[in-house]
Amino acid sequence: MQLADVLRETPPTMSSTSDDDWTEVIQPRTRLLDLGLRDVWRYRDLVLLFVRRDFVSTYKQTILGPIWFFIQPLLTTITYMVVFGGIANLSTDGLPQLPFYLAGVTIWNYFAQTLTTVSTVFTANAAIFGKVYFPRLTMPLSIVVSNLIRFGIQFALFLAVWVYYLATDNRLHPNLYILLTPVLLVLMGLLGLGLGMLFSAMTTKYRDLAMLLTFGIQLLMYATPVIYPLSQLPLKYKAFVLVNPLSSVVETFRYAFLGSGMFSWLALGYSTAFTLVVLLVGTVVFNKVEKSFTDTV
Repeated sequence: MQLADVLRETPPTMSSTSDDDWTEVIQPRTRLLDLGLRDVWRYRDLVLLFVRRDFVSTYKQTILGPIWFFIQPLLTTITYMVVFGGIANLSTDGLPQLPFYLAGVTIWNYFAQTLTTVSTVFTANAAIFGKVYFPRLTMPLSIVVSNLIRFGIQFALFLAVWVYYLATDNRLHPNLYILLTPVLLVLMGLLGLGLGMLFSAMTTKYRDLAMLLTFGIQLLMYATPVIYPLSQLPLKYKAFVLVNPLSSVVETFRYAFLGSGMFSWLALGYSTAFTLVVLLVGTVVFNKVEKSFTDTV
């Protein structure tokens, strides 16, 4: 038998290789709504590693370490008590100032920290993104989870203050809407995630947006009933504040634990719908920009 006949009968080894023989096949997404959530689930262990990295790197070389999780909201609350409760004499709907301001600060910090950190995910991690492949969506998701740990510690501080005033002061009237706390937390996290991914996609080309976002978060806090009760606003301003999807979340959180404030299923439904739309748009834009962001960062 001649060599040519042997080659015809024995197919080349490389041609017998199929996609099933590879552990990872990297290919571009062609569909707009191909979010790659299956890949994110496969890399869930990487999400946990990023969470550990964020937690350790933030407080590894600090003296007080995770105690700063308690100090930051406590100092912020005391500042609000002095400035807004003492000097400006803003009403707290008859509630004690410490739990009133601490409730708003606790739920607001989770949103603000998530939005701020996710918005810089491309620029802050460009070196990692340019060297190794992994689903880019795992990075912002890990930020949401790591900030959830911070919220848990700060929420423990709020619960300690809440229990103390519940035992010593008869002005607190908690109710069954406390059961909505996980829902409120999910809304805050997903809204911060969606808006953060939108800003992270835009800041790859326009770095000015990062500075604008820092200023915008401060303004947004004043447009959210964090330091004042919604019931004390004039009618013309109340409608404007209710357009903010964060307002109903903060008010529901305060109403559930303290028994004072506004609760509306309609307003909470609006916040939920707004959050889902922003999350979908943010994820689509994030996945679209990830293909070429290394060329502009």
